[in-house]
Amino acid sequence: MWMLVPVAFAGKLLSAFRKPLRSLWSSLVPWVLWLRAALWLPGSQSARPPQPGRGEPQESRGDGGQGPDQPTTPTSVNYHFTRRCNYKCGFCFHTAKTSFVLPLDEAKRGLRLLQEAGMEKINFSGGEPFIHDRGEYLGQLVRFCKEELRLPSVSIVSNGSLIRERWFRTYGEYLDILAISCDSFDEQVNVLIGRGQGKKNHVENLQKLRTWCRDYRVAFKINSVINRFNVDEDMREQIKALNPVRWKVFQCLLIEGENSGEDALREAQQFIISDEEFEGFLDRHKEVSCLVPESNQKMKDSYLILDEYMRFLNCRNGRKDPSKSILDVGVEEAIKFSGFDEKMFLKRGGKYVWSKADLKLDW
Repeated sequence: MWMLVPVAFAGKLLSAFRKPLRSLWSSLVPWVLWLRAALWLPGSQSARPPQPGRGEPQESRGDGGQGPDQPTTPTSVNYHFTRRCNYKCGFCFHTAKTSFVLPLDEAKRGLRLLQEAGMEKINFSGGEPFIHDRGEYLGQLVRFCKEELRLPSVSIVSNGSLIRERWFRTYGEYLDILAISCDSFDEQVNVLIGRGQGKKNHVENLQKLRTWCRDYRVAFKINSVINRFNVDEDMREQIKALNPVRWKVFQCLLIEGENSGEDALREAQQFIISDEEFEGFLDRHKEVSCLVPESNQKMKDSYLILDEYMRFLNCRNGRKDPSKSILDVGVEEAIKFSGFDEKMFLKRGGKYVWSKADLKLDW
């Protein structure tokens, strides 16, 4: 019985302090919750995700409407497998910083990885893609993509100066689209821009390439960069006569480390035009039905670009920040750092009828 005395006393003591303790706890709860939210304590459902270290590639969703559980599909990829070029265009934004080219088998392995990840269109570019091994390396890749990977579209962007008819005879059947860079139909302007090469006439060569594309059933396309030296030119008559399937018209773009800044091989500031001047050029050529305009805003983040090491290049900060190579980490991991804006890709008309089998051209 003597043990019941302390127990009874403790019960009375607890009863006496219950109300003040309840009141104290009620007042402390808001402070505890505030501290938890402010300090992001472990275990909180709203805890911040870990941030990548300084100097590491920054992951970006690309905001193409795909959540973190839905990786970006590399539908259309631009593979700049070489940086070397025989021209010296003053505004070039992919300059000859290295002479590296992947071994053919490694390049094919990377292309297969892209195809398995959903690639439908591959565009080979440079530099000048025909400069390496006189176009043989390029031809092997073109045939591999069409014959083995069965890609719906295989295309090339070239300045056209190194292309020979024998290349068409060997590889033309595997190529859907050949895009030739032509910024002016005035040869003196081409020389000023940097597209001059001795006695060769860039405009005359363009006409010859147009004929070969028709003869070997390759869709013909023209790319033009509108800049300070050609912004006032009227190209309507010449473009209509050449009748390309598409005429891509780009506004001259600055990329830090390529054509702008201390470590750049080019200085393109003298070529830059205003948005209003670019719109004026487009308005002058609005009757050309094949014209596809691309302002700086549309162009910058709407391309999936692979460099010579098969790294995606992120242009979101005005320069080309590389991911890790798809050959090392795979497509799904590398593409997270591409900065690709799929909505802008679709808005600029990046998805179009790009297989020559579907174009139904009058050869």
